[in-house]
Order: sequence, then structure tokens, then C-alpha cells
Amino acid sequence: MRVPDGFGDDSVRNQHESDAAEKNVRGSDGFGPGSVRNPHDPSGSRPRPSARRLALFALVAAAVVALDQLSKAAARAALVPGEPVTLIPGVMDLSLVFNTGAAFSLGEGAGPVFVLIAAAILALGVWVAAFRTEVPLPIALVLGAVAGGGVGNAIDRVALGAVTDFFKTTFVDFAIFNVADIFVTCGVVVALVLFWRWDAERERAAGEGR
Repeated sequence: MRVPDGFGDDSVRNQHESDAAEKNVRGSDGFGPGSVRNPHDPSGSRPRPSARRLALFALVAAAVVALDQLSKAAARAALVPGEPVTLIPGVMDLSLVFNTGAAFSLGEGAGPVFVLIAAAILALGVWVAAFRTEVPLPIALVLGAVAGGGVGNAIDRVALGAVTDFFKTTFVDFAIFNVADIFVTCGVVVALVLFWRWDAERERAAGEGR
């Protein structure tokens, strides 16, 4: 008996191969072409929140906040304003100051504005981590570190009216800063690099798909 066209083994095999080719498999590092959402996937229009990604984001942010607040409490307990203590000779001192501005003593007097900015960064990070699941996990985690730094400084502004800073470089004239400032500044730089890499992968994948 002859099998009608379109229903033979070759047709089934070709269909399976086509389905496999359309699967959106993410690379092990989160940056492969699978990081790009399939535009033909109807589920892509209604993204579901990822509890795992959100939990990891929250864990990173909480760890940064804890490290920042513990270091600040230790600095307030051990240091006296105006009396620096050498940490690394010729490189860094510990010098306690209270800053009403942003990171590295910028924008003094605008504390409430920076609290709102920290809240906005936290909300953005939660949205990316939970709902933008096509964004690679490393980017979401770095945003968690940035958000944690912002929250750490926001806690100081609300509780103390000023941010506790204590790291002072001695080999170069630079603003005094804290742990949260390090995570915010370095985190933004790392996030931009990771985003650039991811975007380049998307462009390459789109070019190969044409």
C-alpha cells in the first residue's frame, strides 16, 4: 500500500529535524544564540516570572547589602572622623566621613533623590531578573549587585541622614568611598560589558538566520 505524500518516514524525520532546529537552547554561559527569544514562539508574548532567577537576584543583592552594612558599622565603631588610619601604606587609608551625596561624594545634599534612584534600580533589577528571562542570568546577577549597593547607601540615608564612607586612596587624590560604591560602580561597568557581549551574540544569530 502506498503511503500518501507528506506522511512517509522521510516527512516525519524532516519535521522532527525542523522542530529541533527551532528549539531555543541557551548556551551554557547564558550568552549563546539561544539567549534570543524565538519571535515565532507564542509564549514569548506572555513571559512568566522566573522564581529561580528572582531568588538568585535577591540573594546577590542581600549579600551586598549585608557586606556593606557590616563594613560601615565596623567603620563607625572603630574610626573617628578626621583621624585616618593606614590600611595599606602608600595606597589606602581608613578615614571616616559622612556623605550626604551619591557615590564618591558626588551630588551632596540630594539624598532623597538618590533614595528614589536606588528604588528605581531595584525595581528594574527585579523586572529583568523575574520577567525578562531572555536576558542572560549573569547580567541579572550583576544588576543584583548594583541594586544591593544602591539599597545599602539608601539605608544609610534613611537611618542616618548621610552615607558612611571610609576608604580613602593615598596614592591619588580621590573621593572617599565605601563598599556599596564599589559594587555600584564596578557593577555598572560589568553589566555594560556583558550586555554588549549579549547584544553582539544576538546580532550574529540574527544575521545567520537570514
